[in-house]
Amino acid sequence: MNKYILLIIISFSLLQVNANRYPASLFDIRSDGTTLNTNSIQKAIDYIHEKGGGTLVFSVGRYLTGTLYLKSNVTLHLEGGAVLLGSTNPFDYIKDTYIGRTSLLFAVKQDNIGITGSGMIDGQGFITANNLVSLIHRKLVDDPLSLDRPNEVNRPHNIYFRECRNVRITGVTLKDPASWTQAYDQCKGVYIDKITVNCKSYWNNDGLDIVDCDSVVIKNSFFDAADDAICFKSHEVGKMNQNVWVENCVTRSSASAIKFGTASKGGFRNFTIKNIKVYDTYRSAITFAAVDGGTVENIRVDSIHAVNIGNVLYLRIGDRWRQGKQPVMRNITISNVYAEVSPSKPDAGYNYEGPIEHLPRNISPAGIIGLPEYRIQDVVLRNITMKYPGGANPLYARRGLTPEELNGIPEMRKSYPEFSQFKELPAWGLYIRHADRITLENVTFEAAEKDYRPAIVTDDVKGITLHQTSFSEPGAAAKEQVFTYKTSSLIRK
Repeated sequence: MNKYILLIIISFSLLQVNANRYPASLFDIRSDGTTLNTNSIQKAIDYIHEKGGGTLVFSVGRYLTGTLYLKSNVTLHLEGGAVLLGSTNPFDYIKDTYIGRTSLLFAVKQDNIGITGSGMIDGQGFITANNLVSLIHRKLVDDPLSLDRPNEVNRPHNIYFRECRNVRITGVTLKDPASWTQAYDQCKGVYIDKITVNCKSYWNNDGLDIVDCDSVVIKNSFFDAADDAICFKSHEVGKMNQNVWVENCVTRSSASAIKFGTASKGGFRNFTIKNIKVYDTYRSAITFAAVDGGTVENIRVDSIHAVNIGNVLYLRIGDRWRQGKQPVMRNITISNVYAEVSPSKPDAGYNYEGPIEHLPRNISPAGIIGLPEYRIQDVVLRNITMKYPGGANPLYARRGLTPEELNGIPEMRKSYPEFSQFKELPAWGLYIRHADRITLENVTFEAAEKDYRPAIVTDDVKGITLHQTSFSEPGAAAKEQVFTYKTSSLIRK
């Protein structure tokens, strides 16, 4: 057993079990959906905390509330039919001065806390966010309104826990936040199991954000998100997301399904991600980025089934907010993947679709793209099938294979990391640039229609092995599907 998985198991064995149960009715908490219960619920949480801990139980009903603070040794248990309902009045929410964000549920530096049961937390975020827009337009709230949407830190998350230990979230449904659904920031020992997330009503509706946490388990859960479904961020230099296990989840996103590095100042280390299903996802099934000086290392991805997606995988080193640190990406293995890239917009028809951007371009390939001085190292792709529509039109957008054309692909070192950022790329299956020791083993590339580009293009690659790599493209039997440029030590088996 890996050492970091053992650390996770030990961490969760320390979770406090408290048998004291306190019905919400004991604290005169109204379940009519119209009475604002913020003070009553907070007093109940405080009382249970002061008594040494226990569980606040919500039975069937709709419990309207603004911002609440969960305290150590307290669990909120939502029975079937119980809904913790976010107020639609933006003034009912606190912007925490330590965190700098707004949330329905906060916990700051608390231990042994949880949310359990088969009930729901409904943020009513679409209404709340639009009410906030109205207040901003009337000059009643000061906000850096952009594209007619409030800043994400001023819209309430459903959950934001910071610097907590032993957090347990199980069984519940999380719905309709005004910003991110849930964030766990610099926490140690986070256990998430059998939750359902439905967050596709507004901008920045991430399904799950793990920020610089240690010892995390996420399993058996469903995420349907307007933004990234499962997103790992690193907000601070010297902090790290590490010792993480993600398993048996289903995701849909109008951004990316599994993503590292929207912010990557510290980094991501010791991850296992396995048995993930992805569908109707606008961007990548897998995105790993180190663009802010952080480190991505020791990552294992196994068993991904992705259909109707915009991109299979995107590994990227950039140089956006490096602050003197050297970005690193190394020791990544991705295996047992089946992926179908859509010929059209994969998230068409959802409430909030991903923006059509970085045009003109044809369908983009998967990418492993570093920088000349910061190279991606030691990547293994094993037992993978990538199916593409093919049919790229060189009269619409074209990138040829001459030195001038390949050298003309911009580095885009300061840009936000997305697979489409380079516009047209010269491969239809996989583009590799500024990388060392890349291995493809039993990888199949299939194009449904003839494409003007080869399947694989490498540029400035030191050491690439293609073992049992095959290609299928109509009318291209004699076509050379691998094109190398400034590449050394190509081995084909």
